[in-house]
Amino acid sequence: MEHKLTLYNTLTRKKELFVPLHSPNVGMYVCGPTVYGDAHLGHARPAITFDLLFRYLLHLGYKVRYVRNITDVGHLENDADSGEDKVAKKARLEQLEPMEVVQYYLNRYHQNMAALNVLSPSIEPQASGHIIEQIEFVQKILDAGFAYESEGSVYFDVEKYNRSHHYGKLSGRNIDELLETTRHLDGQSEKHRSVDFALWKKASPEHIMRWKSPWSEGFPGWHLECSAMGTKYLGEEFDIHGGGMDLIFPHHECEIAQSTAALGKETVHYWVHNNMITINGQKMGKSLGNFITLDEFFTGHHKLLDKAYSPMTIRFFILQAQYRSTIDFSNEALQAAEKGLQRLTEAYERLQKLQAAVETQGIASLQIADLRAKCEEAMQDDLNSPMVIAHLFDAAKAINTVHDGNGTISANDLAELKDTFKLFFEDILGLQTEEQAGSSNDAYKGAVDLLLQIRQQSKVNKDWATADKIRNELAALGFEIKDGKDHVEWSLK
Repeated sequence: MEHKLTLYNTLTRKKELFVPLHSPNVGMYVCGPTVYGDAHLGHARPAITFDLLFRYLLHLGYKVRYVRNITDVGHLENDADSGEDKVAKKARLEQLEPMEVVQYYLNRYHQNMAALNVLSPSIEPQASGHIIEQIEFVQKILDAGFAYESEGSVYFDVEKYNRSHHYGKLSGRNIDELLETTRHLDGQSEKHRSVDFALWKKASPEHIMRWKSPWSEGFPGWHLECSAMGTKYLGEEFDIHGGGMDLIFPHHECEIAQSTAALGKETVHYWVHNNMITINGQKMGKSLGNFITLDEFFTGHHKLLDKAYSPMTIRFFILQAQYRSTIDFSNEALQAAEKGLQRLTEAYERLQKLQAAVETQGIASLQIADLRAKCEEAMQDDLNSPMVIAHLFDAAKAINTVHDGNGTISANDLAELKDTFKLFFEDILGLQTEEQAGSSNDAYKGAVDLLLQIRQQSKVNKDWATADKIRNELAALGFEIKDGKDHVEWSLK
């Protein structure tokens, strides 16, 4: 299968021609969400980035097994080794079973991904469903001599591993220097070195999520799940591992070390990472008050938002930048993306209504013939989606010229233009027209808002029966209503 797809390999720090291990089969593993809260803009970027790669590999004719994991155990508050498990903490605060928390937020995550037109992965394994595999993986590392047991927990011995391998090769960190500065910690904690990371943690008495193991009743370390599940479903060596740049260190660095220690070889051939999204130049975070969930984007219910933005606007906004570049969110940037998408969508809808003429006049026939090749070239250059969008805008100019009566297009050119536009607009970029996304979406939101306005007026009039009836009926239909001091928020449960 011949193509010229290049991907930037984080490990080698250069673009490389993509050559699968077992063509036409491709194995791709992507780090999915930790399900203890609603998905936010930062979750959307890796989902859309690797959806783009997934779609393009399928277009090239590959049979792709796409594995996207769900972290539902072992991801601790402070780092990979300390603090309270995030899912367990949420369960304790809300007085729920941990798996209730997982299922609730996983359902919401899936709803968000469907709205963004992100294709479902081939397999979506959960860490809590693969405890046996993780215990077995820990034992392999212990047997190889690269881990040690301490007070019921098991830690990876980074210093010993680094003597024969290179810990830090993915992130470019100087681990020798880090080891030198942490020697004074000897004997002061369970770990030999602060850089050592947990493979298995002994559970404290109050810890909810725990399993029996040869070392203690406890739970696996966060990094372990990807090594265990990736090799289970894709084999000891597979093609692509993806995720956000924030996962390079320590998560993916630890994965490389774990897999090399357990299997005697590196597992992943191409490490692919998307860059981050900032908000008005700042990293997104709850403490900064700039944390915006996808539902808040879709409804407009956040103090930093001027209005609601459709899922396709969010998708287009993300695709307008090459996946390795940073994106800075602002209302101005999103509104510009909204207008750009509208222009492109209008041209695509006009294209469906164009009538063929005897010959092409007033527009460059050669330009139409070259459109497919130009878009392919852009995609093959490390998924250059902004360049694909630029080429589609050039095609939109030709469409509008014919639509406005200033040119004509032949039947062959029209068929080629329709086919190419659909391929890249819909199938590869994953964009949808308003009709495809559900033209009733705005009416649906408007109807809910109208009901809530009626409810609010009922409360003003002290018609509590009507206000309660509206709230209860909406709740029965799956809506969650939150009354603020001077506003009302709603979302689907």
